Amino acid sequence: MQDILYLTHRIPYPPNKGDKIRSWHILKYLAQRYRVHLGTFVDDHDDWQHVDTVKKLCGETHFASLNPRTARLRSLGALTGKRPLTLDYYHNRGLQQWVDTVMKEQSIERVLVFSSAMAQYVMNARQARRIIDFVDIDSDKWRQYAEKKPWPMSWLYRRESRSLLSYERKVAYEFDASLFVSQAEADLFQQLAPESATKTSFFNNGVDAGYFSPAHEYPNPYHSDEAAIVFTGAMDYWPNIDAVQWFAREILPEVLASNPDVRFYIVGSRPTPQVQALTALAGVHVTGAVADIRPYLAHARLAVAPLRIARGIQNKVLEAMAMAKPVVASIQALEGIAAKIGEEVLLARDHKEFVATISTLLQHPQNNIGQAARARALADYTWERNLERVDDLLSPEPGMTFHSTATASKPIALTTAGVMHE
Repeated sequence: MQDILYLTHRIPYPPNKGDKIRSWHILKYLAQRYRVHLGTFVDDHDDWQHVDTVKKLCGETHFASLNPRTARLRSLGALTGKRPLTLDYYHNRGLQQWVDTVMKEQSIERVLVFSSAMAQYVMNARQARRIIDFVDIDSDKWRQYAEKKPWPMSWLYRRESRSLLSYERKVAYEFDASLFVSQAEADLFQQLAPESATKTSFFNNGVDAGYFSPAHEYPNPYHSDEAAIVFTGAMDYWPNIDAVQWFAREILPEVLASNPDVRFYIVGSRPTPQVQALTALAGVHVTGAVADIRPYLAHARLAVAPLRIARGIQNKVLEAMAMAKPVVASIQALEGIAAKIGEEVLLARDHKEFVATISTLLQHPQNNIGQAARARALADYTWERNLERVDDLLSPEPGMTFHSTATASKPIALTTAGVMHE
């Protein structure tokens, strides 16, 4: 097998949150085709138990310990210059030394970087073919955060947005190709970094539809007299926190007024004090980490994704769709998911539409929506098919290049012999 260096900002196992789901499936895909040398961080003490699982798929490995609190303090040093805080947060001398050694000793010719923060370790590795999976436009996420936060955090987040975008543009310009999680993300980055538009593309997330399947038997975690509405996700992630707070405080009370048996279940690890405080509200349950989220999806009446801040494709939406659940989601949560509104997913633009749509579903269940949602997930969101684009970029065939499209509203696609594949 040929060698490849794969850098991720977080150990890609267990696949229990959005970025780790994507990085884990990439690792599995690469391991079937390359000898993968993995450099990564471990920022959760519980994840050290999974190191051996990851090592089984790899050649050389380096797992750098990262304490989030210490890293946040260290990142403040970037304020004295023009660097993004993100780079200082993920800077590690030992990891840099390991990367340099592996690049030399293994004669690495291919590098795949997952997230902008990890590009700093191979900025000088111009002898290798370098592909970056930005996943989301992190700089734009910081911009969204700034709009929701008071000063001085709004100032800090705007600064991070500006400095990180500058760095993202530099990386995209120097690397051979840049990938994002959806066409919408790639389109936006083409506008933000027009000098790299001809090297910008995307591949969608997938979902394990065999694992997330309504065909399995699941124990019912709910009481028999409950009509459960479920939200899934890591509950120490601010966009998720904002989403459940908004839903529990502004949407749920109106739903309860006409549907008193409704219960809102927030299912996800590491709920913050703000999330835990929501249990004081009528109809709200916070589970914390669970061994398996599938029973909560399988026995819920519907799933909600009321995200007001989001980038890229939401795995929580794909998983609920694969479980054949009706999903009521915001515009932000549906970005990048090619599902038919009203037939495969339900869109709610504001809290009034959430209330009306959910109340209608509770009183008049529409199982056909869930079935259509699963069919869409099976048709368009399989990892094996979507990851083929990564393999094409890492080992391009002669004559295969990127070509820009006529407008930035269309995706950049790989072309061979002038044939466009959209």
